[in-house]
Amino acid sequence: MAQVVIENLNKRFPGAPAAAVNDFSLRIADGELVAFLGPSGCGKTTTLRMIAGFVEPTSGRILIGVSDVTGLPVHKRNTGMVFQRYALFPHMTVKENVSFGLEMHKVPAGERVGRIRKALDMVRMAQYADRYPRQLSGGQQQRVSIARALAIEPKVFLLDEPLSALDAKLRVEVRDEIRELQQRLGLTTIFVTHDQEEALAIADRMAIMHDGKVQQVGSAQTLYEQPANLFVADFLGHMNFFPGKLDGDRTFFTEKGTSISTSQTVKNAVRLGVRPERIFLSGEQTPHVNAIPGKIESVIYLGAQVEIRVRTDQHELISCQVPNNKALADCDAAIGAKVHACFNYADAVLFTE
Repeated sequence: MAQVVIENLNKRFPGAPAAAVNDFSLRIADGELVAFLGPSGCGKTTTLRMIAGFVEPTSGRILIGVSDVTGLPVHKRNTGMVFQRYALFPHMTVKENVSFGLEMHKVPAGERVGRIRKALDMVRMAQYADRYPRQLSGGQQQRVSIARALAIEPKVFLLDEPLSALDAKLRVEVRDEIRELQQRLGLTTIFVTHDQEEALAIADRMAIMHDGKVQQVGSAQTLYEQPANLFVADFLGHMNFFPGKLDGDRTFFTEKGTSISTSQTVKNAVRLGVRPERIFLSGEQTPHVNAIPGKIESVIYLGAQVEIRVRTDQHELISCQVPNNKALADCDAAIGAKVHACFNYADAVLFTE
């Protein structure tokens, strides 16, 4: 296995108005799983394909271990790639699909048999070795794609939105299998996704991208609790936002006139955010916290959680999410009921954009 170092990577396609990837730099440790997370068109797949060798960078360097692989062809980089749409050959059996990558890497025939069996055993697909892709479910086909990538014993494991074609329950199952395999094998892994839940569940660290640029890199907890900017806060999870300005050190006044106390001091703050799950509702004003009066406008049942939307006395909308067994604990959660939307000073996050 090996670390991956990306230095000042750029990609601009001919005729494009802006760079697809702009000055991307990142160091991925040996055995680490890093997720590239962002909306469609942010540059995450282009970056992955540059690491794999399918796209040539405009400038910058890519190192795998101590080797500069920027100018090397795909088959000389020793990376294993899993694609979004499986990319299996329909006229080949499962074992023939897995064998194909080994043949491209010129692995001797005698050695290929053992590697195919080992790879299929890892993804629990050995019993399907003689079947064709059309005889498999989507989840089984993706497992074959994973086995094909692992059979070549790559230094770096690359996955390009590998779960997007699967249904919700199967996505979780295959996601967990990928993580278990990655940890067991100690594989340096880059996982591209636009699904924040996938990234939160699977990654040691995440690199959040937008408009070709890395916005923030860190653990799931760091990015969620300490977003570097408005985009990260809004993209990762949900947040109530209030435009306004900071008056003094730690009092923020919204444009509608609501006063909110915060434990932060951020010069030139123009927006305040608070996560819905950090808000609790009370029938009475609660001391030592922000307590914004209003009326319940809607109650939305989400299964494990209930989303309660409060229209404040200043006509601002606040979304609160609570476990469904606590929705009625401290107040009457009926539509039209008067409540206070309460949250701690430390949960009020300030932004300068």
